[in-house]
Amino acid sequence: MSAGAVADGIRLEGVGLDFDTKEGVFAALEGVTFDIPVGGFTTLLGPSGCGKSTLLRTISDILQPSRGTLSLFGRTPSQARQNGDFGFVFQDPVLLPWLDCLSNTALPLDLAGVSKRERTERATEMLRLVGLEGFERRMPSQISGGMARRVAIARALVLSPRILFLDEPFNGLDELRRRQMNEELQRIWLESGTTAILVTHNVSEAVFMSDRVLVMARNPGRIIADERIGLPRPRTQELTRSPEFLAYEDRLTALLTDAYRGVDD
Repeated sequence: MSAGAVADGIRLEGVGLDFDTKEGVFAALEGVTFDIPVGGFTTLLGPSGCGKSTLLRTISDILQPSRGTLSLFGRTPSQARQNGDFGFVFQDPVLLPWLDCLSNTALPLDLAGVSKRERTERATEMLRLVGLEGFERRMPSQISGGMARRVAIARALVLSPRILFLDEPFNGLDELRRRQMNEELQRIWLESGTTAILVTHNVSEAVFMSDRVLVMARNPGRIIADERIGLPRPRTQELTRSPEFLAYEDRLTALLTDAYRGVDD
């Protein structure tokens, strides 16, 4: 990793976030420090309530940190958001039921005032990228849950964001479908060249998708381990049965167990 790649990527230094509650000040995040190079795929892994989604929302300018500094491609989170650097994929695809797949995908372009011809071309290309060519005119009620999630990914990528935020996008899918979507997301990410940050509590998903896994513990939310995943890409389902993959799973499972217990590694 070059110094320039880090400087041009995402950097957090000593980030903390407090909430005022009836019981007093609650530290949701404390001392979060890491950097992500351009084009990297980083996962935030940890137990429920450890601040994974809170951290994602802080990086993406939805929440404001109480202390520390954040830099995204040399910009503040607010500047990066205003520059259109962000794309979001959440647990619920939230497709508008009265719009077809093409119009749902093109919605951010429509809101940005892009011409009809250009937004149709770009939305069509994004649907092709996520493997939904030929489904442009299907309504949300006419496609499966997995396909709806792919439309949500296409919509997140249609503005060519530099950063893709993924907040447990495959939560609730059965294991087989989830693995298929992981493989599809890996392909999309490799083709799009975006910098991705994924939130999950699924260890196998974290190993499969990531260049790097940041394990979080709670009370306060903090990073307790920074694990690099040195597996070749593109990764396949066959790889998930390899000794190397299983060793990463065992290591992260042990770290996650510590996180549930509130014990630092």
